[in-house]
Amino acid sequence: MSSFPAGFVWGTATSSFQIEGAWLEGGKGPSIWDAFAHIPGKISDGTTADVSCDHFHRWKEDVAYMADLGLRAYRFSISWPRIQPAGRGKVNPEGIRFYAELIDALLAHGITPWVTLYHWDLPLALQLELDGWLNPALAGLYKEYAAICFEAFGDRVKHWITFNEPWVVSIMGHGQGIFAPGRMSNAEPYQVAHTILRAHGLAVREYRDRFQGVQGGRIGMANNCDWREPRTEDPVDKAAAARAVEFFLGWFGDPLYRGDYPDVMRARLGSRLPSFTSEEQAMIRGSQDFFGLNHYTTMYASHSTDRKSFTLSPFANGGISEDQDVRLSMDPDWTITNQGWGIVPWGCRKLLHWIDQRYDHPEIVLTENGCSLPDVLHGATVDDQKRIDYLHAYLSACHQAIREGVRLGGYFLWSLLDNFEWSSGYTPRFGITYVDFATGRRIPKSSAQWYSRLARTNVLPPLGTNPYRDLIGDPHESGDTR
Repeated sequence: MSSFPAGFVWGTATSSFQIEGAWLEGGKGPSIWDAFAHIPGKISDGTTADVSCDHFHRWKEDVAYMADLGLRAYRFSISWPRIQPAGRGKVNPEGIRFYAELIDALLAHGITPWVTLYHWDLPLALQLELDGWLNPALAGLYKEYAAICFEAFGDRVKHWITFNEPWVVSIMGHGQGIFAPGRMSNAEPYQVAHTILRAHGLAVREYRDRFQGVQGGRIGMANNCDWREPRTEDPVDKAAAARAVEFFLGWFGDPLYRGDYPDVMRARLGSRLPSFTSEEQAMIRGSQDFFGLNHYTTMYASHSTDRKSFTLSPFANGGISEDQDVRLSMDPDWTITNQGWGIVPWGCRKLLHWIDQRYDHPEIVLTENGCSLPDVLHGATVDDQKRIDYLHAYLSACHQAIREGVRLGGYFLWSLLDNFEWSSGYTPRFGITYVDFATGRRIPKSSAQWYSRLARTNVLPPLGTNPYRDLIGDPHESGDTR
């Protein structure tokens, strides 16, 4: 029986575009994802998120359901175009009312809201009129939007996340082109990331100067990172793995904690990597009250300069692998999820230690972790034992990291509901709740009841047999890739 520290936060997570639906209701303007999903061929199953989980109309049911499960925290995102339909200027009172009522209901049920201000659904007008995140002016517009939210909800919201996974916005949206706005470039990702980091810094400064002292909240960013383990003990592979993590997480983490991009990025990218002014460095450094981390999987990294193989790889990362001289691979013996991601819990532990050591022991919150499975409804339930095994293994690795001194303060399971999984449509199911998208019906999976017991007791129960048990401890203890 593994007890987590007193006060450890157990929650679930969602995002506005993936669950709300009501894409043109309640005064909301269109987002870049609304436009992208309506382009034939962009979504693998040909669907859109026009209705999705219909959370916009069923939110009371969803809040009551979370309360029944005993969950005490919920991470959700606010849709910028639901607050400002054009991305700037006039505020939509219906959007303010929707989120205010949701927040009030959560608090009435004893559920603490953790609010993400930006989870990829940029107002379409800002993309068409200003070129989106490629325009440095967007940093100031984002700050104004954030201030609207702080003003409207900050008396009740005490946990803010400025951006969800800016790596994805930069790489998949502007490098690979497989996410909205669908651009392909080996230079734009670095420009986009730079604007986002400046936007974060401006919003945090606004929060701290005007709101935090009175409202008493906390603020940070949620960055995603898969662990990169050296393929061999060869020093060049160890260096490749270290380089890969710095290009992935250090890209955003270093400015937030050290004031600038990693040296390896400066050396390899030259003029393609923008520069911060001294004032911007001072503004961005130290602009997190906690380190939000989204983590799902691990890959092996090896040094390679064979650029042709990178362009053929699904892990090409829109020019990033070429910039790193890193080839990624997987162990063929790893069990994989429905997304093709390896189940490697020891990688989670190693990544937590990397953050702990590189950024001087910050408080970390796992703002996303979970797995997609080919869940099938049988009668009135879904037996998703494989998801329970996954969660148990990753949480065991987290518990081990805590015992070793990592300051992990919370865990948000992705996701509360099966939902619209971006360019993959509705095929992947990440939820602990099965959603019948034809009717909107919510059906708890076995994992929902398992997670409910964990959240209520703060104790990770032992499993009789866990197929991933041998992957919890680190099988490469000597492989230090810091």
